[in-house]
Formats: sequence, structure tokens, C-alpha cells
Amino acid sequence: MAVPPADFRSDTMTRPTPAMRAAMAAAEVGDDVWGEDPTVVRLEATAAALLGKPAALFLPSGTMANQVAIHVHCRAGDELICEERSHVYFYEGGGIARLSGTQVRPLVAADGTPTPEQVHAAVRADDPHFPRSRLLVLENTHNMAGGRVATPARMAAAAAAAHGHGLLVHVDGARLLNAAVALGRPASELVADVDSTTLCLSKGLGAPVGSVLAGSVAFVAEARRARKAFGGGMRQAGVLAAAALLALQDGPALLVQDHRRAKVLAAGLHALPWARVDVGATETNIVMLDLEPTASPDALLQHLRTAGVLAAKAGPRRVRFVLHRDVDDDGVTRCLAACRSFRPNSSSTS
Repeated sequence: MAVPPADFRSDTMTRPTPAMRAAMAAAEVGDDVWGEDPTVVRLEATAAALLGKPAALFLPSGTMANQVAIHVHCRAGDELICEERSHVYFYEGGGIARLSGTQVRPLVAADGTPTPEQVHAAVRADDPHFPRSRLLVLENTHNMAGGRVATPARMAAAAAAAHGHGLLVHVDGARLLNAAVALGRPASELVADVDSTTLCLSKGLGAPVGSVLAGSVAFVAEARRARKAFGGGMRQAGVLAAAALLALQDGPALLVQDHRRAKVLAAGLHALPWARVDVGATETNIVMLDLEPTASPDALLQHLRTAGVLAAKAGPRRVRFVLHRDVDDDGVTRCLAACRSFRPNSSSTS
């Protein structure tokens, strides 16, 4: 029987466990659009408590959760501030403009988290020539910065800068529990000072589908209306929520192993003469490899694929590896062996 590929493309590649499949089959369900699915209600209460917010809403995806939050917080013609590689700006299909008529003021931050000084400087003056600065969006962990973590103090400082100008603050917390586990702090501490946050259930936590969006009771009520308008109202969604509850119960403890394996992979890749890896910046489950000019990312990815290893391009000379529970120690070993056999100056592999 063929060995399945070691898939480092994303932690979205996780598959539901047998326990999740059993829970899905046995889930108690109702119509969630009517607020009558008991398993969804339980998931939302569990997520709200985990995130330290009064209420939460279950949505089909992290992208929808972010875009619903932006839609509730902003009006057409407003402006939001975010780091230039933020998922909401970079990877969500232009949804900020398409769905909410809001424009973006991007900031540059090497580790993904803008400083309070950057936030202060980015806020527009109250002038009819300018859009209104309405929202600051933070991302923790920051995907394109390599899974970097922002501490509770950094999150609080950025939020305080925004709130001081009357802005709201939203956190794309797709991998928020990776940050919490890496810091050894409750997730609620990381988002204590913000107005809304997401949490993806289908990345490292391993549920097959879904994210939650959390905030005040009034905010979630408006988010529920926006979810319906965006086509995200689901019916017997308890089938999905049952797996998500297990992801919240069992998933966080497994993230420690993902982070350990990422550090092993980063150290091994760092030793390759044609690769540049910032081992110290590998704080969670993402490893970014920058290739020397003599090496082609496309050639490396093809070589890896031939060796039964999958990874993803993350820039003109950058390849991203993401650890998750379906990539074990053997997968890391296979990946390193394949990378060591790569010959960047050759059109063929060996």
C-alpha cells in the first residue's frame, strides 16, 4: 500500500478523526438559522467562554467570519488599518471592498503586528477629504510573517492606540490557539482588549469545517444578520458543530507537537546551503524557507512532490511548510531527506 504524501501545504489539510465522524453521525440537530440547533448553541457558548467574550457565532469559514466582522464594524467609505500581508487583505478575494465598500490602509511590520506608533500615525484626521479610520485588524498568529506570535501586552498596546482614536479592533485569530499554546497563556488574554475575534476550527484544531466569531452580544446579533445576508446561514449545522466541539476539546493539546516538529524542520532546513530559514522566528507551526537566487521554488516543490512531500509557494522565492496533526515525525524526516537531495543548480533531481 502506497504511503500517503506528507502534506505541509497547510494545516487545513487535517482530516476528521474517527471520534469526530462518530460525533457527527450522532449529533443532535435543529435548524440553526432559527436558532434551534442545540449542538451549535453548545459550540457557540463553549467558544465564547474560551475567548472570554459574551457571545459567539458559528460560520462556515474564517474568511466569512472576518468579512462579517468588517461588515458590522465598518460602513461604506470607511477605512481599516492592517499589516500589509494580513489575511483579510491578502487572501480573501477583495472581500473588504466587494462586500463592505471599505478601503484598506496597510502598514509594514516585519513580525506582522503594528506598533502603537504606527497605529497612531495611520489614523486619518477628521476631514471630509479623507475616509474615516474605523477599524484596526490584527492577526495572531500572523500567517505570512511565519506564524509569529503577538503577546497579550503587544495586543493590548495596539488595541489601546486604536481605541484612543475611537477605532474598533478586530483580531483574525485563525491560529489564535497556536499563539496561546506557544505563550502558555489562555486565549482569552490575547483578545481581552479587542472588540471581536475569530477562531478557526478547521486548521490545527482539526475540525472538518468552520470558524467562530466572538464579541459582545450586540455585535454578534448584528453578525448573525450579516451571516444570513452573506449566505452563511446553515440549517442542521450541528453535524459540523459536533466535530468542532471535539476540536476545541482535544485539539489544543496536540498543537505542542506541531510546534516542536516545526522547530525540528526549521533547524534541518537552516543547515542547507541554498536555504535561508529564521529558526528563531519559527514560534508556532509554520516554517518559511527563502531560497538563494540559484534555487527555484517551483523546482523544489516538484522535487518534493516526486518524493511524496507537499509544500506551498508563499512568495517569489519563498516556500511555506505548515505542521499539523496529520504530519508526524516520519513526515518531517521524509521532508528533510527530500530537501537534502535537492540540487538547485540542476534541472533534474537526485
